[in-house]
Parts: sequence; C-alpha cells; structure tokens
Amino acid sequence: MEKKSNNVLMGLSAFGAIFFVFGFATTFIIQLSAPVRAVFDLSEFHAQLLTSAFFIAYPIMSVPTGWLVNRIGYKYTVVAGLILMALGSIIFIPAARIPSYPIFLLATFILATGVVFLQVSANPYVTAIGPESSASSRLNLTQALNSIATMVAPWLIAVVIFKGLDLPFDATDTQKVEYGLEVANRIPFSFIVMALIVIVVAVTLLLIKLPVIAIDKTDKKSGSVYKQPHVLMGAFAIFCYVGAEAGNAGLMVNYLRSGSLGLTAEMASTYAAIYWGGAMVGRFFGSIMFSENVKAKKYMYASLVLLLAFVSGAFVTEWNWTIGAIFTGTSAINFVFMLIGKGQPARSLAVFALVAGALGLITTFTQGHVALWTVVSIGLFNSIMFPNIFTLAVKDLKGGELAGASGIINSLILGGAVIPPIMGYVADEYSYTYAYVVPAICYLYIFFYAVKGSKIRLAN
Repeated sequence: MEKKSNNVLMGLSAFGAIFFVFGFATTFIIQLSAPVRAVFDLSEFHAQLLTSAFFIAYPIMSVPTGWLVNRIGYKYTVVAGLILMALGSIIFIPAARIPSYPIFLLATFILATGVVFLQVSANPYVTAIGPESSASSRLNLTQALNSIATMVAPWLIAVVIFKGLDLPFDATDTQKVEYGLEVANRIPFSFIVMALIVIVVAVTLLLIKLPVIAIDKTDKKSGSVYKQPHVLMGAFAIFCYVGAEAGNAGLMVNYLRSGSLGLTAEMASTYAAIYWGGAMVGRFFGSIMFSENVKAKKYMYASLVLLLAFVSGAFVTEWNWTIGAIFTGTSAINFVFMLIGKGQPARSLAVFALVAGALGLITTFTQGHVALWTVVSIGLFNSIMFPNIFTLAVKDLKGGELAGASGIINSLILGGAVIPPIMGYVADEYSYTYAYVVPAICYLYIFFYAVKGSKIRLAN
C-alpha cells in the first residue's frame, strides 16, 4: 500500500511539473499578443491571431495525440511534446530578429502542438492515477501548479519586455517603429530560457520511473463517447471556458492602457499577472475544498493560500502591499463562493460561472478602478472551471472511452482560437469595454452545463 502511495506521489509530482511547463507556455503566448501588436503595429483583431495560431493546434492534434497515447503511453507522448516545445521556442528567435509575423505564427503553432501532446496526456493521467472520488481534487491541485506558471509568464513579459518602455496611444509613426523594434529585440531571451527548461524536463522525465496507467489497446469503445451528450456538451463548455479565459487575458493589457486609467504597458502586464494569479489561488482553494480533508484542515490550508495571494500580489507589482491586500480581499470573497459550492463540482461550477459572467458585464458598464478589479477578478472565478468541466465530462468513463473523451474535449480548446479574435474585432469596431460582453455569454453556457448538461447520460 505504501509503495502504491509513493508511486502515485511520484506520478503527481512529475505531471505537476508538466502542468507548470505548459501553463507557462500557454499564458506567455496569450500575453505575447500585446508585444507583437507593438512590433508589427497590428489591429487588435490581427494581434489576437497569434492566440488563434496557438489554440488551432488543439482541434488538429488532440485526437491524433489520443491515438499516440494509446500506442506509446503517457510518458513518451509527453517527452515528444517537450521536444516540440523546444523546437517552437527556438524558431521564435529568428521570428523576432527579422522580424516576421508569419514566422511568429509558425513558431506558435509548433510550440502549441507540443503543449497539446502534454495536455492530452496529463489530464487523463492525473484523473486515472488515484481514486475517482478525489479526481477533481487532484486535477485542481495540478491546475494550481499550472497557474503558478501562468502568473509568472505575464510578470516576465512586464519585466523582460516592457520594463522602462512606454508608448502613448497617439504616438507618431516614427515612435511606433522605434518602440516596435525595441520590443522585438527583447523577445528572444524568454524563448531561449523556455527551450532550455523544457529540454531539461524531457531528459529528467526519461530518467525517472513513473507509475504506469494500463491502456487496453484492444478496447474499441472510444467511439461510443459520441453517443453521450454530457461528454459533447462538456467539450463545448471547454470551448467557451478557454475562449473566455484567453480572450479576457489577451485584450487586458491594451484595455488597461486605453481605458480611463491609462496604465503603462508594464503596469498593465502586472495586472494581467494578477488575473492569472487569481486562477492559481482559486485552484488551490478548489484542491482544498474538493479533497477529503476534515473541515479544520481545509480552513487552515485556505489561510495559507490567502497569505500566498497577499505576497504574490505584492511581488508582481514590485512589492506594492496595498495591491497585495486588495488581491487578498478579492481572494477571500472567492473562497466564500467556494464554500457556497460545498465541494460539489457541478454546484461550484455553476456558482463560479454566474459570478464570472457578472464580473464581465460590470467591466463593460463601468470604468476606472472598479472595472480594473472586476476584469482582474474574473481570473479567480475561471480557476476551477477546466478541472471541474473535465471531471464532469469524463465521469464514469474508463479505458478507451476515457482516452477518446479526452481527445474530443481537448479538441474543443479550439475556443481559444475563436473567441479572442471575436473580442478583438469588437474592440476595434466598438471599444474594449464592449468586448467583455462576449466572455459573459460564454460563462452563461457554462452555467447551463453545470446545472443541466453535465447530468445528461445515455447508455452505450
């Protein structure tokens, strides 16, 4: 029993590192749309095509990756994904040096293909490695590790790319060219570091022994998931969630720069880091609330998470303790809503979808610091959506059905390729504030899935 427990811990630790890697890469690309817009002087719609180039890899590669997992196993699929991520990172260097937007898009797609390999492997592995009753807790924990990386990525953009740079929205053409070239010169460093890190992780993974999740290669039931509405509707809920999360973040820097606050790109990027930090905090809360710990321990761990929120909020804003305190306050409110969810995945998802939608609408119809903190706080309520939707969508599935459902669900991460350009178009044609109506509609569907869609199940 002890050996089995140690094996589970080893597997969770290894895949926790994997979640960190692809979380950083995903968020870095989403937030890179603001620097790329500056480099090539793009419209918001065209800048968001960088996010589309990333997420379009999911519908193209997810189902083949599910097949690959069944052929070579989780471990070697992950190693292949890490190698592709390193290749994509290296291609970003000439893309920035030339600079060339088409090469940026190509590098993004290759890197994203590696991330798809990782994500399609990681989610079902974490679900299957332990008891089904605590699957949601394990997914929330690994997603929390993913979210530490997602908070680091926009902070790194603020520090490495935007530090000391500013460009007014009424800048001359000459100023825009000079600003864009300087931004381009600062981009390659981050991708050199990323390439080195993923290569080290790949080599380490090859050297360690992970617990094996048995895959029945004769299981032909993967096609039967198409007959189960809760899987298909769950996949569309993932479409809405990823699109909303990526769209909110992708437009946030330029929204905060253009709004009544008129923040610098550097400062706006730090608030984007807090947005992603909210996902981190909320997922740690989720891991606690969906676990089997006694209530006293849950409150003790929650207090530590609030301390983490205080320190991390201050850290990314160069030790502004006032902002850290505000972030802690919004995190405490998030925990109250987590309590309303009572540790039940469907109920918690419904509550969080309603609140996230409301925050999006408040962002649309307000301005100043109110709009700033409502848009930033959406990250807190995005937090548990992916693991809870995934858990509800694959409930009671085994073997080939689980692998097949994971492929379908991950294909619908396509939402990240569709929703951000729509929001970019609305921002270009109307204003950034009205763009936030789009994710509010997405959250309304997620609420429907939590309340009704996730409960629909048909026999095979």
